[in-house]
Amino acid sequence: MTSRPALERLAFELFARQGFDETTVDDIAAAAGIGRRTFFRYFASKNDLVWGDFDEQLRRLRTLLDEADPSTPIMDAVRRAVVEFNRFDPQEVPWHRQRMELILTVPTLQADATLRYASWRRIVAEFVAARTGRPASALAPRLAGSVILAAAVAAYEHWLAAADGTPLADLLDDTLRRVEAGFAELGGPGR
Repeated sequence: MTSRPALERLAFELFARQGFDETTVDDIAAAAGIGRRTFFRYFASKNDLVWGDFDEQLRRLRTLLDEADPSTPIMDAVRRAVVEFNRFDPQEVPWHRQRMELILTVPTLQADATLRYASWRRIVAEFVAARTGRPASALAPRLAGSVILAAAVAAYEHWLAAADGTPLADLLDDTLRRVEAGFAELGGPGR
């Protein structure tokens, strides 16, 4: 019996051996002992396989933000939600690390990330907008969404490149505290 997680793991093994661009959907299906059509019942594309259930993760991020105590400062609430959103069971960390390395280094997936990260930024911008009484299309909420995403990506890039073993959650927390300090200096959405 095949499952989404089993197909992901098998595909990640093929990507590690052959490279992402060199591995085809047919390669993955053959290695799993399934047909191409069966693969597409699980994933719409090879890119979708790498991203996992990103839509479900976005719902989780929105829930974490929605559950934030209204008295918590905006940037503190966002930092806590983003850190928790990126917290993984230690057994899943190697797989997540491989997933993020692909997403952040493979040009095909970087292009795909632009679309997916727009949804991530929008969730943060909507949260900031709701807290500040501004429309999500206003500059401050948009800026917050973009800057917070950029900070999270920078933390991920450092995590992937560093050999010191610093936990991802610690890097995200530190990076977002720096963003929070910057917004406070500007009198921006962190207040």
